[in-house]
Amino acid sequence: MAAEFVRVMVQLRSTPALANAAFSSFAAAPPLRFSSIPGVQLDASFAPVPIPPKLPRRGPHNLSATFFEAQESTYIVRARVSQDALPDFLSSTERDPSVVGVFSDPRISAIATCPRGPMGTDHDVERLLLVEELQRRGLTGAGVKVAIVDTGVNLAYLRRRGKQPNFDAQLSWGPNTGQPLGDMPVSHGTMCAYDVCIAAPDCTIVDHALLTSQTRGGSAMDGVLSDAVQSYAVLLSYLTSAAEPFAGDHTPRTLVVNNSWGMFHPSWDFPVGDSQNYSDNPDHPFNIIVASLEAAGADILFAAGNCGPECPDSRCSGATNAGIYGANSSAAVICVAGVVATKDRVGYSTIGPGRLERKKPDIASFTHFAGSGVYAADGGTSAATPVASGVVAAIRRLYPSSVLSPAELRDLLRETADTQYGQFNYEYGYGVINVEALLERLDELDGPPSQQIRGRFRD
Repeated sequence: MAAEFVRVMVQLRSTPALANAAFSSFAAAPPLRFSSIPGVQLDASFAPVPIPPKLPRRGPHNLSATFFEAQESTYIVRARVSQDALPDFLSSTERDPSVVGVFSDPRISAIATCPRGPMGTDHDVERLLLVEELQRRGLTGAGVKVAIVDTGVNLAYLRRRGKQPNFDAQLSWGPNTGQPLGDMPVSHGTMCAYDVCIAAPDCTIVDHALLTSQTRGGSAMDGVLSDAVQSYAVLLSYLTSAAEPFAGDHTPRTLVVNNSWGMFHPSWDFPVGDSQNYSDNPDHPFNIIVASLEAAGADILFAAGNCGPECPDSRCSGATNAGIYGANSSAAVICVAGVVATKDRVGYSTIGPGRLERKKPDIASFTHFAGSGVYAADGGTSAATPVASGVVAAIRRLYPSSVLSPAELRDLLRETADTQYGQFNYEYGYGVINVEALLERLDELDGPPSQQIRGRFRD
């Protein structure tokens, strides 16, 4: 890593002091041995974040118990380490019994698009997604929370553009104190929220302004992965703290998480095979908390990226055959490639395999259309992902995760996709999202107990 310093996350074993400081104040955390090494600077603004134990790939999970038990959770703190001090720092942490591990805290960035003209409009996307039929069935996303983990959302702008989602201010989060969540500068995150509302106009937006920590004004499109750990810990706390699976108005407690961001180049990370690596390391704290959030009932969608060989983003720096990095390729997420209205892949859509799970992307979704007005085109896999998130949120209106788990819905999306080559491939995944076939499969689930639940929550 070429910078004069590296950002790292340090995973610590649980202590009562760390548990008390979690989500609140770094100042309340205990002294840490390695912090006295010259060239090591702990981030005093970053309160310790609890990380649940790594889940087994199969079998039942009791997250409500494990996440809040101090003896089970570990805690992440954040530091900057000069290149000169890095060997001493790593040697010290290896000998420190309080340290579980040191991990990469790479730069992450919104997945914007190549500057090409739009192909169609959001009305074409509505037609392709059978939005009229979704609404006829009551599948509007009403009562479903959709976290836009991005640059922030501007609700007033959405309303001027004809979108009227609800907003959950309490669950919203930002890395900087005093951010006007829900009233952030109009940027990439507002585009994502607009595109979710194409298929789920009645959803409830949750604003997680992740990609704002590097610019205090909140208009940049960069962040660091440790902020994503904080964001996901807030969402995991929401899902696992529920005494029962219903929110206030008897709506099923649901959560869809849209992530139109990722890591663009291997140089942003520690090398593959290094214990600190993120891109290929299932034991990295962020990859662990992503899997935990999915196990708790969240549908998590990640953009495949914009490093396709025909039209790569400049930040890819020529790495167009490196696959899909880190959590974007997790087995616990829906990884989304990009196609235009003709169902042809856009040249910037990153081609698999995935670095964590090889068979990625999962599906392709629509992008590169005139829609939000934030940009000339809602483009990149940045737009394809919230378009798919909107479909998931619409479905969750009547099919909560208690009826259809995130893994089961992910499988249905794959199985019903409009295949391009008759089988899985690294360009389209299992194929283009196909709402007609998805609804037909959902209709087959309408026996007990699904029918009882559908009837209970239908408007």
